[in-house]
Amino acid sequence: MVLVACDKEVKKEYVTFSGQITNKNSDSIVLSAKDYSKTIKVNEDGSFSDTLFVTKGFFTFYDGGEYTGLFLKNGDDLQMTLNTDEFDESIEYTGEGSVENNFLAENTRFQEQLLDFEIDEMDQAALKTKLAGVATELENFIHSQKDLDTAVVNRSRKGIANTIKSYQGYLGDLISLRTDLPKGTPSPVFSNYENHSGGTTSLTDLKGKYVYIDVWATWCGPCKAEIPHLKKVEEDYREKNIEFVSVSIDRPKDHEKWVSMVADKELSGIQLYADKDWESKFVKEYYIKGIPRFILIDPDGNIISPNAPRPSDPELRNLLEELI
Repeated sequence: MVLVACDKEVKKEYVTFSGQITNKNSDSIVLSAKDYSKTIKVNEDGSFSDTLFVTKGFFTFYDGGEYTGLFLKNGDDLQMTLNTDEFDESIEYTGEGSVENNFLAENTRFQEQLLDFEIDEMDQAALKTKLAGVATELENFIHSQKDLDTAVVNRSRKGIANTIKSYQGYLGDLISLRTDLPKGTPSPVFSNYENHSGGTTSLTDLKGKYVYIDVWATWCGPCKAEIPHLKKVEEDYREKNIEFVSVSIDRPKDHEKWVSMVADKELSGIQLYADKDWESKFVKEYYIKGIPRFILIDPDGNIISPNAPRPSDPELRNLLEELI
């Protein structure tokens, strides 16, 4: 008697997660959720791999510098590639589970693209109309996707309202800033901020020069993306009557990270550390609730722009050429 058996394929009750990080920020990554946390070793070459036992859902991926979202379910065999120099822009996935995660990455990039607009000529009503249009485009983008897990679709749709509300508050504050701190009025000041080169610096120390201030933090991806552009502007205007000042609002726990990053990245200009991070008087008086923020002040200490163009924006050079 011959017995023939056909084994039914058994679905894995775990996730295999691996990847390759270029320019790694740390020797480990952390995956976390409400009741879950797993630290995964990153090898010298930037590779990592681990087996995860999870409950289907959403997780936060942290590489020691920045965050992104993941959707994991048992049975996935997910591979990730990432370059920390262009964090969100570089994330890609392959393997089982890649459809949902590539969507999450692309949705983040699409949001950033839609929300990157100028508000210099906008009032509150125009902002509301613009953000309503952004919400519609995000809804359409989600509905255009195929074969997504319904949990991903539902969470992404719910996230639109939160995103729009957040930007309405943030950008609304910037519009109000034009009324409360218009061009030509005395600038709020900072005093005795720690200078990376030694000692302390106050804004009044720089009187007699134009001052271009970059408010940033080591954990801020968009801030770091501006660094190469800022370095180039600084170099091109080195002989002009202007000081380039970067003010870190890193929290005390990240103070040493700020010290190291300024040195490792060879950041130029005047590198300062705010006295009370987000709660610093200077930060609050400029209504800074999101970064990067750039501020331009004239030699008399008066405001030229409380929300100046970024270094990557050609309009900054146009503005400086008119002034200096």
